Amino acid sequence: MAVNLTKGGNFSLTRNEPGIASVVVGLGWKVNTGPGDVDLDASALVLGGDGRVLSDEHFVFFNNRATPENSVRHTGDNKTGEGDGDDEQIAVDFTLLPAQAESVVFVVSIHDENGPAITFGRVRDAYIRVVHQATGVEMCRFELTEDAHDQTAMVFGQLYRREGEWKFRAIGQGYAAGLAGIAKDYGVNV
Repeated sequence: MAVNLTKGGNFSLTRNEPGIASVVVGLGWKVNTGPGDVDLDASALVLGGDGRVLSDEHFVFFNNRATPENSVRHTGDNKTGEGDGDDEQIAVDFTLLPAQAESVVFVVSIHDENGPAITFGRVRDAYIRVVHQATGVEMCRFELTEDAHDQTAMVFGQLYRREGEWKFRAIGQGYAAGLAGIAKDYGVNV
């Protein structure tokens, strides 16, 4: 049975599944009706101990679908968000992550073509979940509940390594500066 986390909550993947090699991180949301289409995009940033991306190629999104060593892979862009289940998924193989990788941050942003008037105020029922890739069992989930009416991007959660264990942290931090602001904060050359 999956553990439901609150903002700031942590879950040890390794302690609950010793030897876990890979996970799928599912991200989902619903969009309230209103003017204009809303295309949300999931991204992942592979960070070193300094909290910055290992390289620009370690910023995974719809135009760069995998890291150079294939440790983090985006499974595809869902432009409409329609349907049940995860809207987008990102697979993480712990065995392929570079030794200097300390965490993987998961972000959802509103695609810039939609204009600055569209924010997370139109988004509801957003969540991030971690699924054991080998078994398909959901291990933990975080449902975002806060009002982000002036935010255009949001850090949903983070996988991180601590003392040899892989853990997940529920974050839910909004950004008014969009994906470009998040990318710059984590050291991506944009």
